[in-house]
Amino acid sequence: MQSRKDTRFERARLIGSRALQISMGAKPVVDFEPDEDSIKIAIREYEEGVLPLDAIVLEDN
Repeated sequence: MQSRKDTRFERARLIGSRALQISMGAKPVVDFEPDEDSIKIAIREYEEGVLPLDAIVLEDN
């Protein structure tokens, strides 16, 4: 899991961004089936805490 608690909006944004990357040819960092949907792969990456999104800066309010 993630080290901090993301809001549902942050979670949707992170998963959506990663799913777009995967659909454009980025290599997933989790095991997947060849015909699996990019959104499902991104969700699994999020849940396992291995999203390779380096430039994420979230400010605490």
